Amino acid sequence: MAKLDTKAREKLPAKMFAEPEKRAYPIEDKAHARNAKARASQAVKAGRMSKTEEGKIDRKADEVLKKA
Repeated sequence: MAKLDTKAREKLPAKMFAEPEKRAYPIEDKAHARNAKARASQAVKAGRMSKTEEGKIDRKADEVLKKA
């Protein structure tokens, strides 16, 4: 996965995040989309996120994964 530094992350449009209102879980490429899905799953297991939120992240990440 390509390193996403602070400057590059700030330049990403909100639509390139699975949670655009929080600018959380960047999904600009396949590697980041897979990572977003994994982190969301971990957050659910740890009780920091609901299954509904995870589902939203998974759907947006899946869109990126299916494009290429």
